[in-house]
Amino acid sequence: MIAPVPQDEKKRLKVLWQYDVLDTVPEEVFDDLTELAAYICEAPIALISLVDEDRQWFKSKVGISLNETSRDISFCAHAILNEGLFVVPDASRDERFKHNSLVTGETQIRFYAGAPLIAPDGHALGTLCVLDKKPRALRPEQEQALRVLAHLVMTELELRRHSRELNQARANGHKARNELSDARAEIARLRCEIARLKAQKRPAKGKAAKRSRRA
Repeated sequence: MIAPVPQDEKKRLKVLWQYDVLDTVPEEVFDDLTELAAYICEAPIALISLVDEDRQWFKSKVGISLNETSRDISFCAHAILNEGLFVVPDASRDERFKHNSLVTGETQIRFYAGAPLIAPDGHALGTLCVLDKKPRALRPEQEQALRVLAHLVMTELELRRHSRELNQARANGHKARNELSDARAEIARLRCEIARLKAQKRPAKGKAAKRSRRA
């Protein structure tokens, strides 16, 4: 079953793209959080998944070689519809997923738990999730840890975005200062040119006055 599209999908995608994180290289800070999620939840697979228009892309991954999958088969596309933890104890018995190729195919996914990555404006951009090839559940402390780690992932994404915006603002400021300096130089040049032209006209007026007196 394909997940419904969120009602605020256009705005959600716009917010996701503002983070400028899709298709970027792996980063240690995100990989550390993913590995920690896998360790705490005792799961062979853990992902930081971002749900784009037609795919889910993995910013970080443990225990899987895929870089992305179609959104049509994404567990995370369902998870972003929930504010809280989204858990599938046994995907093979769940009507939404039992025919999913991630369940019936080589990956043989059975268990999924995903904590949404919620931006400050409330839009869910993706998840920090853990998966297993056997049916299971998380203990309460593992569920809480997954929520906390998802919050840390979102915090890192925010810091990354603010840093980029600050660098862009600095670059724009530098460019504006250069443009202002160039404008001032051009104004000074024009003033000099105007003064030169005025100086050239003064002698001509003086000679005309002398010819007038002689006449």
